[in-house]
Amino acid sequence: MPIRNRFAEMQGEITEWRRYLHQHPELLYDVHETAAFVVERLKEIGVDEITPGIGKTGVVAVIKGKSDTKGRVIGLRADMDALPIEEASGVEYASTVPGKMHACGHDGHTAILLGAAKYLSETRNFDGTVVVIFQPAEEGGAGGKAMCDDGMMDRWGIQEVYGLHNSPGLPVGAFATRVGPLLASTDEFEIVVTGKGGHAAAPHEAVDTTLVGAQIVVALQSMVSRNINPIQPVVLTVGTFETDSSASNVIAHQVRMMGTVRTLDPEARSMAEPRIREIAEFTAKAYGAEATVHWEPGYPVTVNSEAETGYALEAARAVSSNVDGETDPIMPGEDFSYMLEERPGAYIFLGNGETPMCHHPAYIFDDDAIPFGCSWFAELVERRMPLADN
Repeated sequence: MPIRNRFAEMQGEITEWRRYLHQHPELLYDVHETAAFVVERLKEIGVDEITPGIGKTGVVAVIKGKSDTKGRVIGLRADMDALPIEEASGVEYASTVPGKMHACGHDGHTAILLGAAKYLSETRNFDGTVVVIFQPAEEGGAGGKAMCDDGMMDRWGIQEVYGLHNSPGLPVGAFATRVGPLLASTDEFEIVVTGKGGHAAAPHEAVDTTLVGAQIVVALQSMVSRNINPIQPVVLTVGTFETDSSASNVIAHQVRMMGTVRTLDPEARSMAEPRIREIAEFTAKAYGAEATVHWEPGYPVTVNSEAETGYALEAARAVSSNVDGETDPIMPGEDFSYMLEERPGAYIFLGNGETPMCHHPAYIFDDDAIPFGCSWFAELVERRMPLADN
């Protein structure tokens, strides 16, 4: 079964929604205009209930089926926020907001879920309740956690939850996911090394924090190569390295570095923080310096539950002939993980074609993916909550 004819008919309208959102990007929890746009569309669509302000600026809406004999409730989620990137896509509907861009396709995700909501509200061809979730602050703000912390799952009785994300490099209309870990945890650290500043001509009178910091950067990789089970994927990256000096003839008194640790395994994740502290502190001490470590826990591992992944794949195979049910996990993070910690569910990738990667200034969402995403949501709902006479 290909994409649904109704979504082919609606593609122009949904594309207009997507491109409007693309022109008006907002960051993190400051998605007031985006949320208002979503609420207006949901009112026009005729859903049964709309509640804004969940998780600060998230929107939750309810669509009831023709019957409700089993009391099943399924949540469908899309993210709404953009990124602090100057757009370089060259499209005629480019961002109108300097320094802000939908560089990860959340405009497409939001439009797809709105399109699915419109179809489900028109047809009501299911037995149970659909809760559509429009989430703020996926890009580093943990908006998924904020919505869960507001009691969303219990308040609406959500039993299963599903989401999708576009995937550049995957053909348009293709789907890919897997049971178990799909995306990594995203913890961050800051290391500050304090030594003794001095003149470059007299290093023996100083404690060279640049040298110490460089040794720490190298030593940190030993955690990955020698402390972690080699079959467990772990990525440790030091992304910034700054000294408090801007002169070539000065030995810096202090160095600051920041980095991230990503893993798919809870055990590896739990040992990363104490090991990084040990490496930084003892390496610095060996050189006569002092290191302090600040650890910032990030998003958990995104883990798809087995049964729900099966349902997601069944729906995908009903929509597309190109479905990979054993795709390799990837190391970016996703705060849909918080929803999956509270309820069983699945996250799936939707092909975006040969476009620049997400977070690139030339990235653009491929609107031809819209009918596939909408059809997947609709197919999933109707397969999980079939009417008694179907």
